[in-house]
Amino acid sequence: MLPRQLLVIVAMLGAIYPAHAHGIAGNRFFPGTLSFDDPAVADEAIVPDFSSFKRPNEGGRNVVDNRFDWAFFRLLTPTLGVGIEGAWVHRNWGDSLRSGFDVTTLNVKGEVYRNNLHEILVSAGFGWGIGHSGAQGIGANAPDLLQSGIFFAKGFGDLPDGLAWLRPFGITGAVTLEHPMMGSSINFGIDPQTGQLGPTLTRNADTLHWGFALEFSMLYLTSRFTPGKLPKDEPLNQLVPLVEFSFDSQRGQKTLATMNPGLSYVAVSWQVAVEAIVPLNSEAGRSVGGRAQLLLFLQDLIPSVFGKPLLSR
Repeated sequence: MLPRQLLVIVAMLGAIYPAHAHGIAGNRFFPGTLSFDDPAVADEAIVPDFSSFKRPNEGGRNVVDNRFDWAFFRLLTPTLGVGIEGAWVHRNWGDSLRSGFDVTTLNVKGEVYRNNLHEILVSAGFGWGIGHSGAQGIGANAPDLLQSGIFFAKGFGDLPDGLAWLRPFGITGAVTLEHPMMGSSINFGIDPQTGQLGPTLTRNADTLHWGFALEFSMLYLTSRFTPGKLPKDEPLNQLVPLVEFSFDSQRGQKTLATMNPGLSYVAVSWQVAVEAIVPLNSEAGRSVGGRAQLLLFLQDLIPSVFGKPLLSR
């Protein structure tokens, strides 16, 4: 059983680290990941997340996607919130250009477990991709999509002195199942009969989006970190190098896999991150891409509007 003094400290963290502030557990700040969702449940906005990546498309032709993703999330309670996300995509087929909006998704996410002493966060979410809200020209004319996922993070700052060199490391991961409500739809693509670009029948199938990130917190190399003690101040204003691994496994198809090494800098009211997109197999192509993101912590940026959850007293 934990000593009485430690229990008091953990209880006090409920005031020091409100769940709607940042993705923090104890000494650990888990940065917002770029290739999959993270376990933080907080008032935040992504404006924007820009990526450029060349990959094979259906029919074997390479396409270059330049994407501007955005997202907004608002807390209802300190551990439950709702959000909306979407993207604008410019697709280059080589001899044809297409632009349009990707599927707009409404989602709800809640924190289901937190352990500040052992730097653990777990949340779960459910999303609805609004049917036919995306453009045919970029392959986004999808039916209604139901998405359920779990998001988790674990820091190793609680390791004993003999493993002190591992304390800066942490792991974040996500597993999301996307289920289309119809088996097919019409999109712009390669006609298998003629090899020409035009409207084609797209097969829709369940897709498992999953990934994990290995992170290194610079906080543990400074005097701000005291082994065995929970912090008095939020572990912000630091660099976090990380490597994300992202996978898309569609039923009946080979998995598309990428490795995404990058760097995040987190401040009190914002986080900026950049990373490379490196293919790990032929399904992801052979060209290296890139991604950059600006994440705003709205509670700290505009406290007069986002100072408390919508349903809080």
